[in-house]
Amino acid sequence: MSSTLRATLSHFLEQCKNMRELKQIHTHIIKSPFLLEQDQSFLNTRLLFFCALSDSGSQTYAAGVFRVIKNPNLYLYNIMIRAYTSIKANAFDEPASFRSLELYKQMVGDGIRPDCLTFPFLVKECAARIDGGNGRSVHGQVVKYGFRKDLFVQNSLMNMYSVFGSLICARKVFDEITERDVVSWNSMIKGYLRSGDLDEAIEVFREMKKRSVFSWNSIITGCVQGGRAREALDFFHEMQVVEGVRPDKITIASVLAACAHLGEVDNGTWVHGYLRRSGVESDVVIGTALVDMYGKCGCVEKAYEVFMEMPKKDTLAWTAMISVFALHGFGNEAFDLFEKMEAAGVEPNHVTFVGLLSACAHSGLVEKGRWCFDVMRRVYLIEPQLYHYACMVDILSRAGLIEEAERLIRSMPMKPDVYVWGALLGGCQIHGQVEIGEMAAHRLIDMEPLNHAFYVNLCDIYAKTGRFNDVKTVKSLMKERGIKKEVAGCSMIEVDGVVLEFSVRGSLILY
Repeated sequence: MSSTLRATLSHFLEQCKNMRELKQIHTHIIKSPFLLEQDQSFLNTRLLFFCALSDSGSQTYAAGVFRVIKNPNLYLYNIMIRAYTSIKANAFDEPASFRSLELYKQMVGDGIRPDCLTFPFLVKECAARIDGGNGRSVHGQVVKYGFRKDLFVQNSLMNMYSVFGSLICARKVFDEITERDVVSWNSMIKGYLRSGDLDEAIEVFREMKKRSVFSWNSIITGCVQGGRAREALDFFHEMQVVEGVRPDKITIASVLAACAHLGEVDNGTWVHGYLRRSGVESDVVIGTALVDMYGKCGCVEKAYEVFMEMPKKDTLAWTAMISVFALHGFGNEAFDLFEKMEAAGVEPNHVTFVGLLSACAHSGLVEKGRWCFDVMRRVYLIEPQLYHYACMVDILSRAGLIEEAERLIRSMPMKPDVYVWGALLGGCQIHGQVEIGEMAAHRLIDMEPLNHAFYVNLCDIYAKTGRFNDVKTVKSLMKERGIKKEVAGCSMIEVDGVVLEFSVRGSLILY
């Protein structure tokens, strides 16, 4: 009778889909007089697993079940420690407490020895909480119980130290691993990238004998984010041609970002064609990356074509297209698209309004800029940040409304940054506003005393109003500080895959 009932209840637990069903099964387990103690223990283990770790479970209920279990074993402790380290644990775990570690101490106090599955959960929570003190304590326990050579534990420790920014400790753990797997190498690469040390990340990557798609994605994305887009494309070429590794959506998105940064529309178009040929699913992320790439390469029509072909458009996709219109001075088109975005029920975010305000600045749409700044706060409850104020100051300054721009700066709830004062200075330079321009320039020089542009702009303002003695004074100050005016700007164009730079010095092949 007992074995039949156990099998029946075990089957029900396997089929259980929610807490309502589970509580009914739990009631049968508690009330049934036919279950032996070992059968109850087996069923409680299955029940606890569902409560603690299932998406449909309840960790609070799991904690209650665990408390009434007599003499829980290592497996049950590991279930609960894992539950406490999961995101859902925050639903009942006070922020200051560390329940997984408390449970670990209770387990050791009960004479139960941890295993290789216990420590990664503890390490994971230390990393999530960025708790270096407890992290090092857990590492000490790892050594004490003889798991310092366990690969699973070592990989989790390496990741934890990387999150802490303790790359020396992470590297020490890495160097101690006798037989590294791909996770070990990827964790070390990710750690260096997280700390901004791209050169070390590349060095570790080069030492790898077997690389996964994640490895390639990490190094390609790291190069893009580190401002080394050309190297990102070189790695992508090596990934495909030399290693024969098939890229995924993350690879494609990063490569498109590299093309956008370099302005290489030919490479970007090739990647777009590769997407169609290879059958890699072009989701909203890839679509948005294509819009951004074509837009930054100057192909506005192509960007809009890709945008319109996207079957699903989220906030980022709409914002990307609005930003493309803004970048190229299509202010009215940007606002027409914004109306369609609202009609589609997609809610804008703070970046959307940066795009709209930029469109106003580039197109001289002062009234629309004021409207946009008001709607952002009043309708969408988005508080303006520094970059919104910088855009608004730019709009007003370009239109010659210098005093209104200055009043806006005075009303800012945060301290104006270089971009805000720079927008005001630019307007003063255009419209010959000496007094306010002088004040803005001195603010900027105080913030970045070695930036030649602010001195040059101030000289230009003085020269336009005939104050040549002041021009000499500023130039003397530049000479005294060892500041030289940099070479004039340049233009770049891509011809047959070769990017050429043109400036007053002549032409130069960049790559």
